[in-house]
Amino acid sequence: MWPTPLSGVGAGAVGPPCLRGAPLALNASQMDRYSRQLLLREIGGEGQERLLRASVLVVGAGGLGSPACLYLAAAGVGHLFVADGDRVELSNLQRQILHGCDRLDQPKAESAAVAIRALNPDIEVVPINQELDAASAPSLLERVDLVVDGSDNFPTRYLLNALCQQLHKPLVSGAVVGFSGQVATFRHGLDPSLPCYRCLHPLPPELGSEPTCVAVGVLGAVTGVVGSYLALESVKELLGLGSTLAGHLLLFDGLDGRFLRLRLPKRDDCPQCGGVSVSSSLPVG
Repeated sequence: MWPTPLSGVGAGAVGPPCLRGAPLALNASQMDRYSRQLLLREIGGEGQERLLRASVLVVGAGGLGSPACLYLAAAGVGHLFVADGDRVELSNLQRQILHGCDRLDQPKAESAAVAIRALNPDIEVVPINQELDAASAPSLLERVDLVVDGSDNFPTRYLLNALCQQLHKPLVSGAVVGFSGQVATFRHGLDPSLPCYRCLHPLPPELGSEPTCVAVGVLGAVTGVVGSYLALESVKELLGLGSTLAGHLLLFDGLDGRFLRLRLPKRDDCPQCGGVSVSSSLPVG
């Protein structure tokens, strides 16, 4: 059973199995650092202690992973794993705010750890300097309570979706291009009646048919909006707060300044959760 939601939380909210064990006593520095969150009746001391015991994997230390990591760290999520196999390039700095000119050509995961530790030395950060694959990812996902997907390719997204289903982990996923973005939370592994990521994208698009940031560009502030929302959804999932995006897709149009929340149905013909076994549908490589 997951812990009972905090007082004031909407009916039906749930939290992860992460935060069992004796309560942590917040020290004076933590009371000061998290004081504005402690004032929130939905969080308070109990919620802050839960966050400090939580473990989150952020896949991708780029445009989406940057704000997600920073806000999760600032909120006091106690254990952050950051996975990225790329190195910091000058063209990244327009949107990937974890990094700076002083860390050009460094592994992004290591650069992310530097920024996160500078922001909040209170928490543990584990950089993973590689792209996740079917061999390396399962043991890592077993160690965390929630996965944030800020990756930029379908094989990684499909892999995380399959493993989160298999290991019963919530998956918070985001994507951006141009002035637009989207966010969704997938909890199919915890509730089979809900859709998974492949209910939204059953098959990868044909090469060149989908716009990409490399081809058409992206405004950095848009990645900030979507990445920040990934952190918000993650905190809500970890603490069982309010109504999450499970079973829904949130679309953001930066040019018109609009959000649109759509119901995302479960597909009976989904290649992941519509009758195909998880093990047979794991991407490799």
